[in-house]
Amino acid sequence: MTQKTWGSVREQLIKRVGQNNYTTWIAPLQLRELNNGVAHFTVPNTFFGDWVSRHFGDHICQHLTAAGADVSRLEFSVSRTPAGPDTAAPAPQPAARPVLAGRGSAEDADLPGAPLDSRFTFDSFVVGKPNELAHAAARRVAEGGPVTFNPLFLYGGVGLGKTHLMHAIAHELIAGRPDLRVLYLSAEQFMYRFIQALRDKQIMGFKELFRSVDVLMVDDVQFIAGKESTQEEFFHTFNALVDQNKQIVISADRAPGEIKGLEERIRSRLQCGLVVDLHPTDYELRLGILQQKAEHYRGQYRGLQIAPGVLEFLAHRISTNVRVLEGALTRLFAFASLVGREISLELAQDCLADILRASDRKISVEDIQRKVAEHYNVRLADLIGPKRVRTIARPRQVAMYLSKHLTTRSLPDIGRRFGGRDHTTIMHGVRKVEELMATDSQLADDLQMLRRQLEG
Repeated sequence: MTQKTWGSVREQLIKRVGQNNYTTWIAPLQLRELNNGVAHFTVPNTFFGDWVSRHFGDHICQHLTAAGADVSRLEFSVSRTPAGPDTAAPAPQPAARPVLAGRGSAEDADLPGAPLDSRFTFDSFVVGKPNELAHAAARRVAEGGPVTFNPLFLYGGVGLGKTHLMHAIAHELIAGRPDLRVLYLSAEQFMYRFIQALRDKQIMGFKELFRSVDVLMVDDVQFIAGKESTQEEFFHTFNALVDQNKQIVISADRAPGEIKGLEERIRSRLQCGLVVDLHPTDYELRLGILQQKAEHYRGQYRGLQIAPGVLEFLAHRISTNVRVLEGALTRLFAFASLVGREISLELAQDCLADILRASDRKISVEDIQRKVAEHYNVRLADLIGPKRVRTIARPRQVAMYLSKHLTTRSLPDIGRRFGGRDHTTIMHGVRKVEELMATDSQLADDLQMLRRQLEG
């Protein structure tokens, strides 16, 4: 197989994996030879080869086969440049630097970060009441000035914008402060790299690399919960960077105190900075997101019309998360383009019937009772039963409050589901919770988390 053929395969891979992934992971690959159904590539380091094999190996094999090569598997070896007899001994090289998150060639980097999505910028992030604090905090960090809160901890449910803000911070820092070494990666990648360093007996190199960055950004940190060795190394890396006044940005699907299996010392460290919750979207924010995305699609699908009221209908009906919402609009525009029809309310209902049905899932009083009993570690029978001790009465009132606000059941109906209680008892429980929310921050946090879990 000629290098010219590999060149044409690489052009196809750009379309398959996207420009960012191509630049970071495919461009540095060098095809050495094709022998007995095995394509041999040289890569900058073992971690790089393992990552490409796991995430892009199948794509590479498919495109090589399509180009006429008989390929059944790939092999990766680390490139070495041996000194010949007429070559002077190589000069000492500076320690390898982490590649700037999502950009640059990985050929001179020992620790490539995760690729950045070019769509996830501050310009494309729709700001509303549920996410305005998180957006403001992310903007402050992205300025690259003196560290004011460390770490910045962003948390929230699926599809609320955590990763979008993380990528936006990295994009902004790379553009505005090219002198900074910015590393963005997932907690899974951190763990994988740590295990690789242990296996290759390169743990000191791992420590030096991670502690030489100016900004460390770790996505989905809940992934390391329960993994003792990884948590140990993460803790020391965290401390070393904080001691150097380096910025750390962390994201997770829940607050630090709610991540089970996370060591207390790490939980405490994560809480010492600014912890910001991205709340579930409200109607206004969902409509704003749809309007922005529809404007983008109007440019892509020229001449395609969208009838009044369609976006409002979708913002009302699809309230689970932003990814589902955006996916519904993407499908709608693609379908309307294929059939050559205006995007009407009727077309939206037909095209998105499955998504709309899923979004119509009703929360039941029984769902709420189970979730509250699990959260407060009380028996479901006790929650519904006659016991009036405080450890059960308070969770019971929380369940009553949520049943009133998250279901369409009447107060007498809710009372029947709480062991045949009178509707006045339900009203008292609801009012009690409303009063306590103003002064009891722990109760307010519990309610917020329970709502997010039930609605998600």
